[in-house]
Amino acid sequence: MEEEELKILELLKDENYVPMKAKEIAMIMRVPKKEYNDFLEVLGKLELEMKIQKNRKNRYRIVEKTYYSGIYKKNQRGYGFVRLEEDPDNEIYISKENSLSAINGDRVLVEIIEEKNKVKNAEGKVVRILKHEKDTVVGTFQNNKNFGFVVPDDRSFGTDIYISKKDMGKARNNHKVLVKITKYPQNGKNAEGKIIEVLGNVNEAGVDMLSLIKEYKLPSTFPEEVVEEAKKYGDKIDEKEINKRVDLRNEIIFTIDGDDAKDLDDAVQVEKLPNGHYKLGVHIADVSHYVKEGSYLDKEAYIRGTSIYMLGRVIPMLPRELSNGICSLNAGEDRLTMSCVMEIDKSGKVVNSDVFKSVINVTERMSYKDVQSILDNNNEHIVKKYAAYIDNFKLMAELAHILKNKRMEHGYLNLDIPESKIDLDIDGKVINISKYETSFSNEIIEQFMLIANETIAEKFYWLNAPFIYRVHENPDAEKINELNKFLYNFGLKIKGNKDNIYPKEFAKILEEVKGKPEEKVVSNLILRTLKLARYDSENKGHFGIASKYYCHFTSPIRRYPDLFIHRIISEYLKDNYNVPENWLEKHREEAKQSAEQASETEKIATKVEREAESLKKAEYMEGKIGEEYEGIVSSITSFGMFVELENTVEGLIRFEDLGNEYFIYDENKKELIGEQTKTIYKIGDKLKIRVKSASKLLRQIDFELVNFGDVP
Repeated sequence: MEEEELKILELLKDENYVPMKAKEIAMIMRVPKKEYNDFLEVLGKLELEMKIQKNRKNRYRIVEKTYYSGIYKKNQRGYGFVRLEEDPDNEIYISKENSLSAINGDRVLVEIIEEKNKVKNAEGKVVRILKHEKDTVVGTFQNNKNFGFVVPDDRSFGTDIYISKKDMGKARNNHKVLVKITKYPQNGKNAEGKIIEVLGNVNEAGVDMLSLIKEYKLPSTFPEEVVEEAKKYGDKIDEKEINKRVDLRNEIIFTIDGDDAKDLDDAVQVEKLPNGHYKLGVHIADVSHYVKEGSYLDKEAYIRGTSIYMLGRVIPMLPRELSNGICSLNAGEDRLTMSCVMEIDKSGKVVNSDVFKSVINVTERMSYKDVQSILDNNNEHIVKKYAAYIDNFKLMAELAHILKNKRMEHGYLNLDIPESKIDLDIDGKVINISKYETSFSNEIIEQFMLIANETIAEKFYWLNAPFIYRVHENPDAEKINELNKFLYNFGLKIKGNKDNIYPKEFAKILEEVKGKPEEKVVSNLILRTLKLARYDSENKGHFGIASKYYCHFTSPIRRYPDLFIHRIISEYLKDNYNVPENWLEKHREEAKQSAEQASETEKIATKVEREAESLKKAEYMEGKIGEEYEGIVSSITSFGMFVELENTVEGLIRFEDLGNEYFIYDENKKELIGEQTKTIYKIGDKLKIRVKSASKLLRQIDFELVNFGDVP
């Protein structure tokens, strides 16, 4: 809370205070005349938040009741939860009738009407909507002669949006449109709006992804000044800059990425030293050399925070002139880099490290598939093509195994949760969905990036530098108790108390279920038990990778925190780690703001990427209605059970599609029990299902059982 707000509240809480008008309060607080309007704004804010109130004579007094502010998250079934700003881990349940017609994402003020207990969350009532989160909505237009309405893509919005004839614009039936909300829903009445943009017909190529871009207000193009700034660097590095750097252009260095990667921001090399140790070089594109602090490029990158990958469409953090051009570590081209070189002993410990500015020329652009073929010696053509470098890749694999084993010993949570591979045709239609297959070659790069990120984080932590850490705090004791109730069914338990939980305990459980039918389910439940990783200017460790120090240093083309860190490192390298105090103070504050901004933009990016995936999965399954598949029960809820197919598509079997029997939901065991036959459905069961329905518009897939019980 701001200092002026605190002073006003202190005055009004004073036992000698009598209700006064605004001018009288300002006189007592000696508010300068020129600041009086700002003072009135602060009073207005406190009044809006119901911390103070006026009587009929416009005299202010303190509000005795306690109200809490937070963000309202609405469920499609009408009820919702408010996540408190003062305590983000605490959620207040809000019934439909106590929601005051709040919309998903609104900032609201809540009164507690029933305190939290061991069984359920506290229950509250929305007493005021402080700020509507959305002023525009994307949806499908339906014409009804004299008026129209828009069905929002976001089903939790709560109402269709009424459109008068004069506000329809050029929209036609089944057009995807962007609507400006002119009247928010109230007292059971629909919202009202005006169509401000027609995106195209629902089935038109690319309209689905464009709808997501508009729904989340994503920046789809770069401002002209940003592009011009990027273009001025051209496609060749400045020769004068080479003399200021360590020249590594004659070293054997590789990029290893997916086949379709275009922005290559990391390159690696491994050598064996005479003492038996390994020398690992991780060379990262020196994006901070081009994206100067305070420049147009920098301001735009800060706003975007991260690149967003939307199945065949990328919304990049930086213009392609940089991301695919001068910053991309393309093979055979001189590129400016930031190098982290580590000496690692046979146990995987970093015994020595250095970070410096460099220039490299990548020897070969490798794909994960080709590196794996070399390691497996299963493709004669590839092995022959890269014969000169086979020992390099074998050495990489050797070191990666050592690093991974050491990490596993410390409790690294190796959650084997498959990603979806969604193949699109030229029009953006889904032609196939499968599990994204990874190999040990992916692991090599992952382990090298992890150790580089840790090394950089630890080095700059001890320098007390302004920094952005990647933090992942310990899970809540309450959530661990919930997990243990489920694990009990398998004879398993996470040991420890609320102040003493170690990643190793989780790692033991994952090792215990490896290869068993319940492995996938346990991995998913552990993932849900863990907190979300985020960015922070304070180092709080990373639970998931069992690390005391961690940051994101290796992807400055696509993540702002990495770019910020590169800028910090560059300043320290300038004058042999002598950094002016005023610079440190300024950048400590910037680190805090940038970490918060990056955490928020990351949440949006994750949500958009998930939405794009679920939309395309539903589109794919629209063509599979009536087909039968085998799947595994992935979760059980009070309204049905979700089944995941081998290709990663997940659908819901509702209670009405479980036959004529009534099923009881056991929340502790996460089981459904038939009231008459005592048939039990539990997480991990294999079932044969039929695709009952699928809707791209609703982003929803429904299954029904083909046979009851496990698949033989």
